[in-house]
Amino acid sequence: MLSWQEFEKVEMRVGTVLEAKDFPGARNPAYQLLIDFGEHGIKKSSAQITDLYQIEDLVGRQVIAVVNFPPKQIATFFSECLVLGLVGEHKEITLLQPERPVPNGLRVA
Repeated sequence: MLSWQEFEKVEMRVGTVLEAKDFPGARNPAYQLLIDFGEHGIKKSSAQITDLYQIEDLVGRQVIAVVNFPPKQIATFFSECLVLGLVGEHKEITLLQPERPVPNGLRVA
């Protein structure tokens, strides 16, 4: 079981996708995202969301991500946050997002 204190260490915040592009170097199909988390900065992420999302649908979309993991190298790219989603029956990812626009950087509680 996870303690409440351990859970509080995980920083899940909302950000807006500024840029999305194909990531041909990834082992699994993915996009490279640039996400604005307001006062918490702009971070890069590799996201395996190609099944349900097109690049043009991602720019301007708000997403939820864990922002306090250390950077992770994926091929030649350093992912600085983990975009969160729901894993479907065929491993397709449905993004978690707020149900209305909110300021970038707000923390999930």
